[in-house]
Amino acid sequence: MNELFGMLTSQLGVNDTQAKGGVGAILNLAKDKLGEGDFSQILNSLGDSATEAMSAAPAAEGGGGIGGMLGGAASALGVDLGGLGKLGALAGAFKSLDLDAGMIGKFAPIVMGFVKEKGGDGVAGILEGLMK
Repeated sequence: MNELFGMLTSQLGVNDTQAKGGVGAILNLAKDKLGEGDFSQILNSLGDSATEAMSAAPAAEGGGGIGGMLGGAASALGVDLGGLGKLGALAGAFKSLDLDAGMIGKFAPIVMGFVKEKGGDGVAGILEGLMK
């Protein structure tokens, strides 16, 4: 996972805290939205640092339909989430990291590529389902 954090800091110009927190927020969303078996496959492919990243993520705001509300708010503000669907729920966590919602669309492909490299197409496909 340190390799992933390094890619995010070098490619996106974020700091280590933002890189860990952003990855953790994505993983926390996956944990909330996926079944235990699917999430376990992602977690196993990423190793122990994944839980460290999840702990570093800011707490998600609200619950229930908050993802749709945040996505709608982002849209109203002219922020393009790049069609990331459920990832719109990450807007609050990214804001807490001093990252704008547009960074979600930059983080996601890097994280997806890393998951695919570590876990293969099947595991990457599980995470990809969150983007729809």
